[in-house]
Amino acid sequence: MNPTDAPSRYRLFKKGAYGTFYIEDVLSRRQTSLKTKDKKEAERLYQAHCECAEAPDRAYRVGMAYVGSIDPDAATRTWKQVVEAYAANHPEGSPTRYRIEIAGKDRAIACLLRLPLLRTRPDELLSAVNSGTVSTNTYLRRFQNFALDLGWLPKPILPKKRWPKVRHQPKRAITEEEHLRILARETNSERRAFYQLCWYLGGASTDVATLQAINIDWRNRTISYNRKKTAQLSGIKFGPGCEAVLRSLPQEGSLFPYLAMVRASDRATEFKQRCQGLGIKGVTLHSYRYAWAEMAKQAGMPERFAQAALGHSSKAVHRAYAKGAIMEIPCLEDMLREKAATIQRAAPSAMEFPAASVILLDPHVEETPARFPDGTVNCLAA
Repeated sequence: MNPTDAPSRYRLFKKGAYGTFYIEDVLSRRQTSLKTKDKKEAERLYQAHCECAEAPDRAYRVGMAYVGSIDPDAATRTWKQVVEAYAANHPEGSPTRYRIEIAGKDRAIACLLRLPLLRTRPDELLSAVNSGTVSTNTYLRRFQNFALDLGWLPKPILPKKRWPKVRHQPKRAITEEEHLRILARETNSERRAFYQLCWYLGGASTDVATLQAINIDWRNRTISYNRKKTAQLSGIKFGPGCEAVLRSLPQEGSLFPYLAMVRASDRATEFKQRCQGLGIKGVTLHSYRYAWAEMAKQAGMPERFAQAALGHSSKAVHRAYAKGAIMEIPCLEDMLREKAATIQRAAPSAMEFPAASVILLDPHVEETPARFPDGTVNCLAA
C-alpha cells in the first residue's frame, strides 16, 4: 500500500489485516517497523523517510527544528561538551575525573571533539575506536552512554553489538625475585619502603602512598584505610617484616611525604624506569596487587578475607586478580589419617572410668538389677 505521489525508495505495507505498518527499502530489502497501526500516522512517517532519502540535509534541518524546540543546544552540542559534562559529574580532584580528562586528550578521540553529536555517523565513531587503544574503546562507550542517559542522543550511534571487543593486554604478578632486585637497585629510602609496603599490603599505589601514621593500630597490629577509588574501608594485619618497614617511616603525619604529593602517573613512570633498568618486563605497580592475591590463595587464605584486604566488593574481581595462582590440593589419604588420629586422641580412655561402668556400657553384658535382702528389687538402683 503506497501513496501514489510518493517516491519509490521505500514501500509501505501492513503485516496482517490489523497489524503494524512497515516500510521496506527497495534497494537493500531491509524492513523497518513504524510501530503504529494508524494509517494516517504511518503515511506521515513514510513520507518523512522518503524526504530524508531524497534530501538528507533538508531533512536534518527540519529535524533539528523539532528537536530545538525541546533542547536549544542540540544542534550545536559537540563531543567536547559531552566529555566536559561527564568529567564534571565526578568530584573535582578525584582520580576518576583526572583519568576522564586524560582520556579526552586521546588522539583518537580528538578528531571527534569538534564534531556535532547528532551529526556523528557510526563509521566515524568506529574509525576512532579502531585507531585507538583499549582506553579509547572504554571511554567512548562511556561518553555515548552518558549522552544517551541525558537524552542528548535519541538512540546509540554505534549499537552495542557493533563495538569492537575490549581486549586487555595480559597482566601478571611481580615475582619475589623481581621485587628483591628492584629493592636492591633502589637508593631512595622512601621509595624503597613504598615498594616494600606494596608487597606486604597489596594495596593500590595511591592508597599506599597516601597512608598516614594514624592509619596504623600498633596494639592490634592492623592498618586500616579508605580506598581512594571506591571509598570502601580496607583493613589488614601486618607481620614482623611489615612492622620493621613501618617503624622506619615517620611516626606522625604522612608515611611518604614526597610520594603522597606526586601524581599516580609519575609514580608509575618512576617504577617503569626501575624495571627497564633491570630488564624486567610486563610489570607495573598494580602487579603488587596481583602478587598479594596469588600469595593469599596459595597460602589457603579464605577468599572473603582476601577481598576485605584488597578492598574488592566483587568476588569476580578477586578471582581475576588471583587467576595465575596454583592451588595445591592436599592428599586425601593424609587427611583421612590425620582425622583418624585426631579422633583417637580426643576419645576418652577406658581406664578413666570404673570397671562397673565399663561393664554396663558393654551391650553384650546383661545388666542385673539390684535387690534387697528380702528379694525385692531396688528400683532406684535399677
